[in-house]
Amino acid sequence: MAATNPNPATPLPIPFDIVGFDLDGTLIDTSGDLAAAVNYAIGTIGRPPFPVAAIHPFVGKGARVMLQRALDASGGYDEATLLALLPVLLDYYEQNLAIHSIPYPGLIDAMEQLAARGVKLAICTNKAERFTIPLMHQLGLSDRFASIVAGDTVGVAKPDPAPIREMIARAGGGRTIFIGDTINDIAGARNAGVANIAVSFGFLDGPVENLEADAVIHHFDELLPLLERWPA
Repeated sequence: MAATNPNPATPLPIPFDIVGFDLDGTLIDTSGDLAAAVNYAIGTIGRPPFPVAAIHPFVGKGARVMLQRALDASGGYDEATLLALLPVLLDYYEQNLAIHSIPYPGLIDAMEQLAARGVKLAICTNKAERFTIPLMHQLGLSDRFASIVAGDTVGVAKPDPAPIREMIARAGGGRTIFIGDTINDIAGARNAGVANIAVSFGFLDGPVENLEADAVIHHFDELLPLLERWPA
């Protein structure tokens, strides 16, 4: 049974040592900069740009799939074109990581509350280190996390459990819950034996319920109350 708080002035304990996060679509809304990179790449072959919102369904399974989906939606693609444009997209993105990218509403306050209560924060993303580490530095958020594991840190990516386990180990170990927006996040957490939460505001390619996460939040204001109610 979920805990109830007889004294609302005293916060309930949070039964986790580590709260882990996916990056794109969970911690940070990177859609503006990803859209700019996609549009730059396809623009070099005369394709029209996509509005930012149209990029959302393309994101979540890596840059190659994102570009493939964009090419397919803008007139089709072949492997040669995809391979030629991928480095164009990646180089542009590397030079423009944090022009439009911002934390999701309520995130910073939630992180500060968790840190104040002794909970460690961590990141496990499928984004490559060459983008992940500079992006977090440019946003001024790197120092808030006990560990940051990227998609190429351990040689495999989510839904393989190894990156999440590495994230936990680097953060010092302990009971962990993981938050994400795609099936790779939720399945990766499940494969690692970790409790999980899906966010409904990320780069979803279907109803959030399809992820079959342990819980769902629609805003980061809901995170602390949910964790306080989580069974110990």
